[in-house]
Amino acid sequence: MMNSTTNPLHTEMDASAVKKFSYWQTRTIIGTMIGYAMYYFVRKNISIAMPAMEAELGISKAQLGIFLTMHGLMYGVSKFVNGFIGDRVNARYFMVLGLVLCAICNIFFGFGATVIVFGIMWILNGWFQGMGFPPSARLLTHWIPPGELATKMSWWNASHSIGASLVVIICGYVVSWGWEWCFYVPSIIALMGAVFLWVVLRDTPTSVGLPELGISNVKSHDKKENSREYKRFINKMVFKNPNIWIISIANFFVYTLRYAVLDWGPTILKGWKGVSLAKAGWMVAGFEISGIAGMLIAGWVTDKYFKGRTIRTCLFCMAGATLFIGIFWQLEHPSNLLTTILLMAIGFCIYGPQALIGIAAANLATRRAAATAGGFTGLFGYASTILSGWGMGYLAQHYGWDFSFGILTALGILGTLIFLLGWKSRAHGYETNS
Repeated sequence: MMNSTTNPLHTEMDASAVKKFSYWQTRTIIGTMIGYAMYYFVRKNISIAMPAMEAELGISKAQLGIFLTMHGLMYGVSKFVNGFIGDRVNARYFMVLGLVLCAICNIFFGFGATVIVFGIMWILNGWFQGMGFPPSARLLTHWIPPGELATKMSWWNASHSIGASLVVIICGYVVSWGWEWCFYVPSIIALMGAVFLWVVLRDTPTSVGLPELGISNVKSHDKKENSREYKRFINKMVFKNPNIWIISIANFFVYTLRYAVLDWGPTILKGWKGVSLAKAGWMVAGFEISGIAGMLIAGWVTDKYFKGRTIRTCLFCMAGATLFIGIFWQLEHPSNLLTTILLMAIGFCIYGPQALIGIAAANLATRRAAATAGGFTGLFGYASTILSGWGMGYLAQHYGWDFSFGILTALGILGTLIFLLGWKSRAHGYETNS
């Protein structure tokens, strides 16, 4: 059996096949990056539309928060469920279908006129959004050897920041035509993205006449595993693993901070700080763009200084994000430049743990339980929309943004303390089970 870290491009293929595989690997990585960014075009566009919807339709912040919360909860469940489906169907078809359905939901949302219609469309959109990551993960693991996956996945992870930053910039301008255009324009772009995905992607290497990566023996071994023994393994490595619980609970607070800024950013900047929506779009984009640098540096620091102990890096990142949120909270009339710098600092810090928690889950639970551990941490992450969505909307509606950010700072401190509980955790669980 071939070692899992061996590069199959040099052991199982001739020169022409290696060249062809490299071409399709690059094509798949770029294709899925663009495709997943398109999912964010029809997901984070609502953040710019919300202030205009509140002003024009009289929808309260608490009601808008409910949209965000229900969407996030549905997305968390969908991502978990569609992960099982995504492993069994053609990833190309699955990813394209999900993106088309998300675009359709956005178009109907734009034509909506009542809170009920808005709510139904955004909840459905949350479910279809869960069809984006599973096929991406399937494609990447089929086209990238295990020894290269961590590095290339860290670059791929920038796709959501690219998508979120571009859509808030675009919507910051088109919202002047009416809040509906924040849904129409991204939907048109997403539909064009679906056509692009259909042309660019293929499911697996065998789809283009290439051999699969050389880990088939490992997979066949997994299929022969005793079901009862495997359930015991999952129970031990995930549900009874204290470090998995630590990063899962901490993930709740990471996502609370991330989505509080990302979803409410334009509303906060316009209503609290007096910034125009066009400028707010650029400022929130800065939050996302700096997040790309943050997640890449966090990964490098983890390997270089903490020997793979991701929780230690997450601790410092969370502390930094909390500090900058606290400063943002305390400054009453900051300049646009200082506001942008603070948002970028928050993004730089918060996207470190956002990216590293998934890697920590996979390493701590080992390859055999990685999917279950990832789904488990994800459920906690998207449950956070109870606070970042409805919670923030309710607090802002009744007590103002100043009080809301005081609570958000306290939640950041709590999340930092939870990461501290995992300081002594190992880098992975392979020394115990494999």
